[in-house]
Amino acid sequence: MPARAEDERTPVSSAAVRLFLASSNLAKLKEFRALAANADGLVRLDLQLLPNFSELPAFEESAPTFSENAAGKALHYSRFSDLPVMADDSGLVVDALGGAPGVLSARYAGPNATSAERIEKLLAEMRARGSQDRRAHFICVIALAVHSRVVAVFSDAAEGEILEAPRGAGGFGYDPVFFFGPAGKSFAEMSADEKNRYSHRAKAFRKLDDFLASSRVL
Repeated sequence: MPARAEDERTPVSSAAVRLFLASSNLAKLKEFRALAANADGLVRLDLQLLPNFSELPAFEESAPTFSENAAGKALHYSRFSDLPVMADDSGLVVDALGGAPGVLSARYAGPNATSAERIEKLLAEMRARGSQDRRAHFICVIALAVHSRVVAVFSDAAEGEILEAPRGAGGFGYDPVFFFGPAGKSFAEMSADEKNRYSHRAKAFRKLDDFLASSRVL
C-alpha cells in the first residue's frame, strides 16, 4: 500500500488545545469561540478568558501599531499562565480621517465611552471633514505567546465604507456603520455566521488555526 503523501493533512491529536484569551470582553470571546468551532484546522480549540484577568497587572496598549499592541499584550499576559495565551488588537481605519480611529478605536471617545458614543464621534468627524471619501477597513492582529515568548503573529483586514447612519442591531463596536460591499450589508446586519465568513477577525483567526494545526510549539 503506498505511503501517504506528507502534505496530506491529518489530525495530529484528538485532544483539545486550550488557549487563554487575554481579554475580559465576552462578546469577543463568543466570536472567537464561534470561529474555533467552525474552523477547518486539525486541532480542537478550547478557548477561555484568562483567569482573573481584571486582577492582573494591566498592559498599556500604547504602541503606535496593532501588531506591537497585540504582541506586547500576549507576551505580558503569558507571564501569568502555564498555557498558551492569545491576544488581539483590532480597530477601524478610516481613510478620510487620516487612519483614525486606528489603534485608539476602543478609546476614541474616551476610556469609558460606549460603542454608541464612539460611533457618534466618528460620524461627527466625518461630517466635519465634508469628504466624499468614505473608504475604511477593519484590521485585526492576533499574537500567540507561550511561556513568555511570542511564537506567532497574524493579521488580516476587511475592506468597506462608513455609512452615514448606523444600520443593524448585531455585532459590536463600529459594526453598525461599517458597510461591506460584497454582502450589501453592514456588519451589524449580518448573522454571526455570515460575519464570520468575511470579518477581519475571522480571517486572522483562520491563519492562527492553520498554524496550530502544524505547529510543534504547543
